[in-house]
Amino acid sequence: MTAAAAIDGALPAGPRRWLAVWACALLLTLALYLARDHIPWLNTYPDHWIVPFRAWAGGITNFLIDTVQPVTRFVKSVLEVPLNLAFGLLERGFRLGDAADAPRLPPLPWAGVSLAFTIIAYRFGGQRLALLAGSTCLYLALFNQWPSAMKTLAVVAIAIPIGIALGALIGILGYRAQRLNKWVIVPLLDLAQATPTFAYLVPQLMFFGNNPVSAMLATLVYAMPPMIRNTTLGLQQVAADVREFGVMAGCTRRQQLWRILVPSAQSSLMLGVNQNVNSTMNMLIVASMIGAGGLGFDVLLALRALKVGTALEAGASIVLIAITFDRLIKAIASQKPTVRLPGEGFWQRNPWVVAALASLVLCTLLSLAVPELARLPKTMTITTAPWWDATIRWLVQALFDYIEAVRTFLVLYVLNPFKNFLLALPWAAVVALLALAGYQLGGRSLALLVGLLAAFCALSGFWSYMVLTVYLCGVSTVVACMIGMPLGVLAARSAVADRVLTIVVDTLQTIPLFVFLIPAVMFLRVGDVAAMLGIVLYAVTPAIKYTNHGLRQVAPALLEAANMAGCTRRQLLWRVQIPLALPEIMLGVNQVLMFAIAMDIIAAMIGTRDLGQEIFTALSKADPGRGIVAGLCTAFIGIVADRLINAWSQRVKERFGLA
Repeated sequence: MTAAAAIDGALPAGPRRWLAVWACALLLTLALYLARDHIPWLNTYPDHWIVPFRAWAGGITNFLIDTVQPVTRFVKSVLEVPLNLAFGLLERGFRLGDAADAPRLPPLPWAGVSLAFTIIAYRFGGQRLALLAGSTCLYLALFNQWPSAMKTLAVVAIAIPIGIALGALIGILGYRAQRLNKWVIVPLLDLAQATPTFAYLVPQLMFFGNNPVSAMLATLVYAMPPMIRNTTLGLQQVAADVREFGVMAGCTRRQQLWRILVPSAQSSLMLGVNQNVNSTMNMLIVASMIGAGGLGFDVLLALRALKVGTALEAGASIVLIAITFDRLIKAIASQKPTVRLPGEGFWQRNPWVVAALASLVLCTLLSLAVPELARLPKTMTITTAPWWDATIRWLVQALFDYIEAVRTFLVLYVLNPFKNFLLALPWAAVVALLALAGYQLGGRSLALLVGLLAAFCALSGFWSYMVLTVYLCGVSTVVACMIGMPLGVLAARSAVADRVLTIVVDTLQTIPLFVFLIPAVMFLRVGDVAAMLGIVLYAVTPAIKYTNHGLRQVAPALLEAANMAGCTRRQLLWRVQIPLALPEIMLGVNQVLMFAIAMDIIAAMIGTRDLGQEIFTALSKADPGRGIVAGLCTAFIGIVADRLINAWSQRVKERFGLA
């Protein structure tokens, strides 16, 4: 029937009806827009209509702080034990006694840690990974980044094992209890992953204060969702015959879980571990604001003072550490299980681990006689910060006219018009249009969800801030897709481009969010254009990745049929590959928007005036109600976009018979 209607040139009854509905809705929106001067509450949400969510959230938070203070003190005292041990081993050393002049044991020397880490990297990744690990450690030592790096790694060394263990246990619980997973765990994970990073810091600061424990807990909450999702998904995807084998072998439920299901889901679990490590590194840099210190705090201070050279050196340290950890985790995940012979001791089964420990002990003893092995003196370190500052000043002066022309064009003809257009839209009409889109794509439940989440932003008094967030994230998403999608098409059609872009994408995904602000501040100073550049650099990777993956997933039989029908390469791309890969590409757009929202909050540090700035202000003023509600509004933007795009993608899959 659809084909016949298309031949006749007429639309089916369903699309015709929806076109009429949308035409009426847009005409009504236009009428409300024209009437905004006569009906003031359409243009600006009235203050006396604001529901005091901020006061309620602040009151509940203060009540909880007073109520659970003994629990938080206990948790803090428990977590301080391994944290102090890690700080002592890597950064502070240990004092032997309580007296001020008591002797001290120094921390592990940089030479020993570097050598041991290089040996471990060689064991799992060969010469290339060993060279990367050794170069990273040498850079940290030579550029005087070692103390800050060890402060960061001390928190990482405790946060990662706890996050992996808790994430795996919650993921197993979600696999065992399907209803609990559907109605509780998955919605909480959606909320957690849509909540901006700064929003995690406010409650931790309120409950645990400004200290490394608070920063570590914020990092744990942020980094666990990927581990939980991958654990549940991996266990669910274990083949049925493997499960039946465990039952036929007489395994108990516990034995089947730990001896059958978990080993079979190892690839998904290790992917979760890898994502947990990357998320931990990303969040810990942000958490430096509430007591973590380390490299993230160095970057933050340098950015605030516009010391670009210092920020680049600390940012390069973060990038090198993140890339090295990422490569090491992937190398460990790709290892095949080894056969253990009876009677083998630990040193026989793990000779490289023993060699690493022996080198660490040997270097520690030698460092007592040779202090340079413990920590390089400043006279032996180098810095390129003055050179970078001078070079950037020269570049900015040389390219000032061109940079200023581009910046002015973007502000006057792209950013400001779009921002003013969104701010002028009647808030009630926007909520209604979003609900209508939800009803068309997902029925009443999606319409109710989308409408309520959008209305919350107005009722809480954050509507204008929400619109500013949507404006900046929307423009950045469009620009990122305009750059990333053509690159994804190029990667799908060229093996060489695929290899190069895969390396670029993998590298960009390991870089913490803070680092993307450095080139933005270098050339564009502070403001919306600089924020947009940082967001685009961070958010472009999903557009490349999903476009490439979607085009490569098109069935070869369909491509062969199109070739036999005489399609050119251009026709094959636009009429076959892109339509069939459109659901996957739109999921990439969804991820681009999620990345843009996450980065937009960080970009509040360089001059935006949206929800990110509200969260940043709440954090600096210790205002939990303001920070929590602003964080919820930001999360709701992500959830609304995610639900609408996923519903639309599902419709497209059904239309092409791919669901």
